[in-house]
Amino acid sequence: MATLVDEKIRILTEIEGYDDPIELCEEVFNDGCCPGICMNEDCESTYSYEPDSTDGWCDECQTNTVKSLMILLGVI
Repeated sequence: MATLVDEKIRILTEIEGYDDPIELCEEVFNDGCCPGICMNEDCESTYSYEPDSTDGWCDECQTNTVKSLMILLGVI
């Protein structure tokens, strides 16, 4: 069974147009911003945040629950 983090990584990777989250990570590694996704279970809103973001603002949920791909993958 996939964890919430695994599911959010899959959704974010798919929304960004990639098949592999590592490929997406490599693509954005040197950028100043990184794709992130709201971690609330029923939300799939995505944003661009700093690579080390752990509490970015989700406009949909009105909560600080957006985490960057780098955090979700454990790169940072």
